[in-house]
Parts: sequence; C-alpha cells; structure tokens
Amino acid sequence: MEDCLAKKMEITVSEAEKRTGRNAMNIQETYTAYLIETRAVESQSEGQCAPVESLWRRYSEFELLRNYLSVTYPHIVVPPLPEKRADFVWHKLSADNMDPDFVERRRIGLENFLLRVASHPVLCQDKIFYAFLMQEGGWKEMVNETGFHLKADSRLKALNATFRVKNPDKRFTELKHYSDELQSVISHLLRVRARVADRLYGVYKVHGNYGRVFSEWSAIEKEMGDGLQSAGHHMDVYAASIDDILEEEEHYADQLKEYLFYAEALRAVCRKHELMQYDLEMAAQDLTSKKQQCEELATGTVRTFSLKGMTSKLFGQETPEQREAKIKVLEEQIQEGEEQLKSKNLEGRDFVKSAWADIERFKEQKNHDLKEALISYAVMQISMCKKGIQVWTNAKECFSKM
Repeated sequence: MEDCLAKKMEITVSEAEKRTGRNAMNIQETYTAYLIETRAVESQSEGQCAPVESLWRRYSEFELLRNYLSVTYPHIVVPPLPEKRADFVWHKLSADNMDPDFVERRRIGLENFLLRVASHPVLCQDKIFYAFLMQEGGWKEMVNETGFHLKADSRLKALNATFRVKNPDKRFTELKHYSDELQSVISHLLRVRARVADRLYGVYKVHGNYGRVFSEWSAIEKEMGDGLQSAGHHMDVYAASIDDILEEEEHYADQLKEYLFYAEALRAVCRKHELMQYDLEMAAQDLTSKKQQCEELATGTVRTFSLKGMTSKLFGQETPEQREAKIKVLEEQIQEGEEQLKSKNLEGRDFVKSAWADIERFKEQKNHDLKEALISYAVMQISMCKKGIQVWTNAKECFSKM
C-alpha cells in the first residue's frame, strides 16, 4: 500500500461542465465533462508545491476505463462507477442526469472511483489508468490498442458455464449468493430511506405553515404579537433547513449505492472463475475422450457406440498403416492436451489465490466503509432530532415571554 499511486499523487475531480457537441453518428448531443486535476506529492520544503496537471473526461471515458480494468484484471473486485442516471431517489428530487445536484453527486462519485483505483495495490500500477489521469489526447486509441475487447467473455458463454460446470468451488458459490443477498438488502434499505426522506420533507415543510400562521396571528395581537412573531421565525428557519439535510441524505444514499454496484463486481469475479472451471472440465473431458479413442485403435476394441465404429462395420476395417497414423496423431493431441490441462490447472490455482486475496481486501474495506456510513447516518439523525427539540425549546421561551 505504501507504493500505491494515491500516496504519490493528489487526485481530484474538481468540477463538471455541461457541453454540446456531435457524437460518432454526427448527431448533436449534450453531455457533461469532468475536470480531473492531479498533483504529485513530493517531499519539498514548505511553501513549494508541484504544478497541477488537468484534463477533461466524459462519463463514457470513465466507463471505458472501468471496462478495460474489469477485463484485464478479472480476479479483482474492480471499484464501481456512480450511476449514470439517478435511481432510488425520493420523488421530490429530479432523476434527470443533467440536474445540477445529481451532476455534483456524480462528480463526487467519479472522484471516489479514481481514488479507489489509485489506492488499489494492483490497479494503481496500470499504465492505461495512469494515462487516463495524465494524457488527454489519444487515450482512447491507447486503450483500444490493448485489444481488451477480444479478451472479454460473452454473456452467453458465461451463462452456459454457470449451468454446465460440474464441480463449482463452494467458496465462490457462497460468495455469489452473498453478493445477491447484499444487493437485495441494500436495495430495500435505499427504498426505505427514500420513503423516510419523503416523510421528513413533509414534516419540515408543515412547520413552515406554523410560521405563516403565527406571523398572521401576531398581526392581530398587541401583547402576544412579539412572542408569536419570534416563534414563527424559528419555525420558518426550521422548515428551510430541510434542503441541506436532504442533500446530506443523498450523499449517504450514494455511499450505499456504491456497495449496491460492488455486488455486481463480486459476481463478475465469480463468473470468471466459473468460466475457467468450465474450460478446465471441458479440456479434461476432451483429453479423456482422446485417450479412449487411442486405446480403442491400439487394441481394436470399441467400448462405446460411435459413428466411426458403425462405419468400420459397414465399409470394412482400416489398414494397419491408417490406424498407426491415427494413433500417432492422437498421441500428439493427447500430449498437447495434457500440457494444456496442466496449464489450465495452474492458471486456475493462480486465479483462485489472487482473487481470494483481493476479496479479503474488499471485505475489510466494505466492513469499514459501511460501518462509517451507518454511524454517520445515525449521527445525522440525532442532530436532526436535536434541532427539532431546540426549535420547540426556543418557541416555548417565546411563548413564555408573551
């Protein structure tokens, strides 16, 4: 961790800017660009700072970077991006991806994504990631030249492996189930939070009605007027404070959403392991089949029904020369298959070792982050309740002076 990029470089996504341009289809579109600023952390004397490097990136470029990392490092739980369009929001908030408040929250999420990658012991060393931070022109071409698209596994192939693998690793099966349950629990939690936020908004805004009524009442009272007016002012301030509170609420929701999306990153690692296990089993099955064919040719006995066996009976047996030639080809294929199987076994063991080390790192991070988020949310709720008590305490004092 001492060598990670986050220790050597300050990384911020400092601002977002709405732009208009033409896409690859020459159709005009409106999009948001984000300014990434980096500064080297150097051991210099006080008063001296390294220069700030900056460049602009679109959300689609962040997506390309993450896709590249996911394909290139399949054994790693790659940090997720913030959502492209708002989800799990209470109905008073806009779900428009151009809404300034949503863009601001996404800016914070993109910065968090970069810091997550820069803090990862493996991902932080990737040259494409470093170029994403430092090289604006030609970066997309550099990514495409890696050929990472060709390494990507198709969804159909992954689905096939899920249902056809015979000996799945119990640890990865349990992890897959856990990721599904984690996603389900956080989804429910976000829905509950949205409903709570909606009701909270209503309660605060109703206090604004108290303020209006007290103010109107004060106009017709001589001795009680000042007290009613002051109490109404406290109610108005309380009602107006809900906007800042709900902004904090949304930041808390974004912390939960990160782990909602992390669940899919966990499943991606499990799917890759299933694919590797499926390939290994298919290679072992193919090798067993070739060994059996070779044995049958060598002994002249056929253990199982085959089209070749029927053909031999109908059209006569092969000559010794033909059989020897086939045996030689099969022996070469068997040798190649054994080497391939050995290689796949070794690759599978390395994948499991690396993946499980990263999963343990992720679990530690997750436990720490969610604990902090829940504590912060509890503190926020306590603070809100204290504000409510203070408002009514102030109102009581105003009433007492009437």
